[in-house]
Amino acid sequence: MMDTVETRADPSLRTVVVASAAGTAFEWYDFFVFGSLATVIARHFFADAGETVAYILALLTFGLGFVVRPLGALVFGWFGDRTGRKTTFLVTITLMGVATVAIGLLPDYGQIGLAAPILLLIMRVLQGFALGGEYGGAAIYVAEHSPPKKRGLLTGWIQTTAAFGLIGALSVILITRQIVGVEAFDEWGWRIPFLLSALLLIVSLWIRLKLNESPAYQRMEAEGGERRAPYKEAFFRWGNGRFVLIALFGIMIAQGAVWYCGYFYTRFFMERVLKVDVNTVDQLVLMVTVASAGLYVFFGWLSDRVGRKPVMLFGMILALVAFFPGFHALTKAANPALAEAQVSAPVTVVADPATCALQFDPIGKAAFSSSCDIAKSVLSNAGVSYGNAEAAPGSIAMVRVGGIEIASVEGAGMDVNTLKAARTGVETRIKAALAEAGYPAKADPARINMPLVFGILMIFMLAATALYGPQAAALVELFPTRVRYTAMSLPYNIGTGWVGGLLPAASFALVAWSGNIYFGLWYSVAFTVIAAVVALIWLPETKGRDLDAIGT
Repeated sequence: MMDTVETRADPSLRTVVVASAAGTAFEWYDFFVFGSLATVIARHFFADAGETVAYILALLTFGLGFVVRPLGALVFGWFGDRTGRKTTFLVTITLMGVATVAIGLLPDYGQIGLAAPILLLIMRVLQGFALGGEYGGAAIYVAEHSPPKKRGLLTGWIQTTAAFGLIGALSVILITRQIVGVEAFDEWGWRIPFLLSALLLIVSLWIRLKLNESPAYQRMEAEGGERRAPYKEAFFRWGNGRFVLIALFGIMIAQGAVWYCGYFYTRFFMERVLKVDVNTVDQLVLMVTVASAGLYVFFGWLSDRVGRKPVMLFGMILALVAFFPGFHALTKAANPALAEAQVSAPVTVVADPATCALQFDPIGKAAFSSSCDIAKSVLSNAGVSYGNAEAAPGSIAMVRVGGIEIASVEGAGMDVNTLKAARTGVETRIKAALAEAGYPAKADPARINMPLVFGILMIFMLAATALYGPQAAALVELFPTRVRYTAMSLPYNIGTGWVGGLLPAASFALVAWSGNIYFGLWYSVAFTVIAAVVALIWLPETKGRDLDAIGT
């Protein structure tokens, strides 16, 4: 598809696409390095929390970068509409690069204690703040340079930068781990992918400094007129405000649910629940990302032919059809022994419901010491689905594995060391019973059906790219030039930031609460259903709109 851009677009347009895409790919690289190393980061920066809580805290830290993205969208969107596109995304890329390099230099919990996770959170906030202003600027910059009939195709290259960023992140992680060894990588080598951002930042800035301001913005500046008030015009004038709501609820919440489930939750599910070796997971995700990279541009091109709306709706509907069957099939393909054990020896937690908590603790201070909580945390860490049965009030929780029963312990009132020992004892007994019943401690590499796993993951990628490919063009075409940066950046970053960024942590917490390893998928299903209904009823078709005439 890149040949099409090179042969049919004039050189200045080609430079615009390459420069915008390269810079955005770098920012996605920075963001994905953190997401891909969540397990390692959990051990270094949340060492004082339990295994389950530490992992959820690492996912929440990853999600925090997304949570602050709408704030970045508001701030940089305002500057982009008031002072220009080029200057704004030069600032965003610099801020992102500096914050990423800083993460690679941070001392961990063992060196400076509580200050380590606090500094990590600050760097994640800066990353999210910068990325909140990046995407809108790059997408608008390319769209405002593009001919109407090729807008979907050319902005599709901005969409594919997410894949390029992930490819770069995973490649660097895999190569670094291979060179320094697994133990050294877990100890200090994880810092290298973050530090490499310094070189990428220099290259990206050099490329972007070659750009000029976009034609649409230059025309608007030349025409002059009343002073622009991006917030007031974008959000408090119904003509624009209603499209902000449609963009959010008809496109972006599905984007957050479908794309981040396909890219991130599948990874966490294979690594944490199915216990597939992390190197194998990285290789699978890398292969799928490479194979699907061209689909963003293809679906952008297709939307130039048939329209933005039908292509994006296809992605939503495919995801809804594939979520539950796909993850069940993924279990059978990646860890067949686990799937077999769940059928032959189902697990049940028999406990007083009043003693069972939702094990979701953002600050990492809850002990979760009841007999029910201890039993459920052990099973969640083992990646085992379980049912729940009610026991008499005040009774000690029990885990039933097939025909074997294991009593938990009541940890309330125990000191830290005694509670830790008691929890370890319960874990040892439950794991012994699981092993006897055929539950594997890890996925057997010899039994992994790699082609089938790859095919299942590609179905999720097909849905994600169909939704994401035409998205930049669709968002740009909804809003007038005066408020375009502000108006499209906010719904984009709420959808990807709040819905998508919190998806791994929220889904994992839902699994830990319910006992069903597939229960977390309801998070993605709910948001996708809402978006599909809103898009079907209220989202207009925008293909080929004159960007200078919108809102006049």
